[in-house]
Amino acid sequence: MTFATLGLIEPLLRALETLGYQTPTPVQAQAIPAVLAGRDLMAAAQTGTGKTAGFALPLLQLLTMEGPKVAANSARALILCPTRELAEQVHASVAEYAQHLPLTTYAVYGGVSINPQMMKLRKGVDILVATPGRLIDLFRQNALKLNQLQTLVLDEADRMLDLGFSEELANIYRMLPKKRQTLLFSATFSDDIRLLAGQMLNDPLSIEVSPRNVAANTVKQWVVPVDKKRKPELFVHLMRKGRWKQVLVFAKTRNGVDALVDKLQGLGINADGIHGDKPQATRQRALDRFKTSEVQILVATDVAARGLDIEDLPLVVNFDLPIVAEDYIHRIGRTGRAGNTGEAISLVCADEVNMLSAIEMLTRQTLTRKMEADFEPEHRVPDTDASGQVVKKPKKPKKPKASGGGGKRNLGKWVDSGDVAPAEPSIKPVRKVPVFNTGPSKKK
Repeated sequence: MTFATLGLIEPLLRALETLGYQTPTPVQAQAIPAVLAGRDLMAAAQTGTGKTAGFALPLLQLLTMEGPKVAANSARALILCPTRELAEQVHASVAEYAQHLPLTTYAVYGGVSINPQMMKLRKGVDILVATPGRLIDLFRQNALKLNQLQTLVLDEADRMLDLGFSEELANIYRMLPKKRQTLLFSATFSDDIRLLAGQMLNDPLSIEVSPRNVAANTVKQWVVPVDKKRKPELFVHLMRKGRWKQVLVFAKTRNGVDALVDKLQGLGINADGIHGDKPQATRQRALDRFKTSEVQILVATDVAARGLDIEDLPLVVNFDLPIVAEDYIHRIGRTGRAGNTGEAISLVCADEVNMLSAIEMLTRQTLTRKMEADFEPEHRVPDTDASGQVVKKPKKPKKPKASGGGGKRNLGKWVDSGDVAPAEPSIKPVRKVPVFNTGPSKKK
């Protein structure tokens, strides 16, 4: 099968040839004809399998072949993304695919001045890539009208719910024409997203080209148990032992990112970090320097779990496990992309055992554990498996009571260390799914 057999027009085929695209991936082979046919779509595929081209190529063709010229302050198609980085990544891809077409594209997001964005929208754009918050700001300031919209794409909708965009999604839904095509693309589809799809899509075609919520088999994964306080020391040890050249590291919090970057820089290691508190220009500069190998270690929160497409990235390290298990799949999906192989190492301490168990249950695999000499944890990480069970450590046998002593004495409430109950399993954050009053009808 070729892209030509999927029915794509010559300008798109010429752009793909320039970019070195030869054979459609499975998600592209199924999605492109469906989108060209005007179907609503819900497509799930592993990261790095070409989902962006799966919706962008047919969308560009539809806009080229039909519909009036875009009006002032309007957009004919809208692609919503959860993070600024992903919005930039998607827009860059769309612009490359559209290089031989008479279409305009643009990306808007927060963290930068809104005025240049308002100026750009005055002439209208055919495809607008946006984060939810900035899109609503532009709409409320009358800088953007959506009455001409033909297609809505939600990219990584599950992440939007994780980041608390449920209210924004409901507001955006009310802004849109009822007659339109709606496409949902993601690497993972939770039950919440399937509920959302049922409310937003009209008789959607469902595409799942790989088992649900399974990590790419091109990534070798393992876990190194370690005490929490020794994680930075272990990371430096592993980096020097493995002679790592380019590593993307995920930390749970913004403070954790800054602390690890400071430690690495203090050791003379070329490191930088990105998180939500940093200005967008600073974040983009760090990403650009990492992509060109000017920075050896990039430490990030989950803002970098999606939208980062780095050619031949060899290694991802989970310095902290993610709170939401699905984010593990997206994190390690930054490596092993486009048929390449990669590695993903997770440094896991005892109080992350429930997160580890949730990841193994989601991915339906038990991650291999590798102890590192001289870093064996004092606080044992309980055994886990893909069933989601945490194997409890057997209780110590109680010591026999000493005889004699002249009767009972109140010694207080003593508890043997082996009798302490394990911590309650961590509860996955509840994601509020937007509820819509009416569903859109099928695009004619």
